[in-house]
Amino acid sequence: MPLEKVYSVARKKIIIEKTRTMSAFQFKNLLRPNIRTLTPYSSARNEYSGSPAIYLDANENAIGAAAGSLFQRYPDPLQQELKKQIARMKNVAPQQIFLGNGSDEAIDLLIRAVCTPATDNILIFPPTYGMYEVAARINDIAVKKLLLNADFQLDRDTVKASMDQHTRIVFFCSPNNPTGNLIHEETITAVLEDFSGLVVVDEAYIDFSSARSWTQQLSRYPNLVILQTFSKAWGMAGLRLGMAIAAPEIINVLNQIKAPYNISAATQQLATAALKNSNEVEKWIALLGAERTRLAERLTIFPFVKTVFPSEANFLLIRVEDAKGLYHYLLEQGIVVRDRSNQPLCKGCLRVTVGTPEENEYLIRTLTSYKP
Repeated sequence: MPLEKVYSVARKKIIIEKTRTMSAFQFKNLLRPNIRTLTPYSSARNEYSGSPAIYLDANENAIGAAAGSLFQRYPDPLQQELKKQIARMKNVAPQQIFLGNGSDEAIDLLIRAVCTPATDNILIFPPTYGMYEVAARINDIAVKKLLLNADFQLDRDTVKASMDQHTRIVFFCSPNNPTGNLIHEETITAVLEDFSGLVVVDEAYIDFSSARSWTQQLSRYPNLVILQTFSKAWGMAGLRLGMAIAAPEIINVLNQIKAPYNISAATQQLATAALKNSNEVEKWIALLGAERTRLAERLTIFPFVKTVFPSEANFLLIRVEDAKGLYHYLLEQGIVVRDRSNQPLCKGCLRVTVGTPEENEYLIRTLTSYKP
């Protein structure tokens, strides 16, 4: 048999084996036993969602100060209208979307759903978003850590070696916070194909990136969960609205264990209105991208700035001569940045959010007067 044909047959066998592995993934088998057998709370709006003349089922105050307003009644517990609009924008099904009080709620619920306290663990890659570890510790879940390398990347074999039989979730932040870079796609793919637990890709900053969202891979990987938020590109951090996008069976469990009315009527209303503004959001993203480039170039002129790391997010990580000194100097001038020098691999580093053109210009002028 010609060598090319041998390689072709071998590749087909590998693909078939990987397909078999992924098709064998059963989320219900990953669930904690008490979650698997849980009878979820059924709220009044879960049991009836029509439009009757009179609501006398949920013990609301129909004659209170808010009578006749949008906030007199409990909100839709499953945010169905809002999810329909998000689904069209993300090119997914509404049943693949969980909406939470920020993406932090989804992180907490995922851990509670599949990790048994004092037994299981999650795997994270510092420096990264701190809430993965905090949520795990609150739930008495061990945290395994594998540091990123000097390029803020990961070796696939080392990642695999860092897991054990009690690892239930692997968290990737891409673009990563606080480093700003994308984790290589092939690394995440390798974990998705080899790991029998959940693989969470946190895409809070994906709108500022040149990369495609992992939502396009949902049909291929049943163990994939994507986190996104309205706090960054959409400019609605005060609303506290985040989302998890995954297979319907995963979303269904999150809906069963969340608080009954976790997203307020006000948040649902404002987010629904904001979704009609997607053209404006694209303009904001383009402006922030241009400002990120301009700010990175301007920062390099200062001798006390040693490194401006490449970024696919709406912030820049910079290494400076005296991080604490510069941090406090900027505070005295009314500018707040984030001191990340206590994080692994981030010694001497500050994280600077890309602001408005005026804010960025004020920062540069202020740095011009700084003397280390």
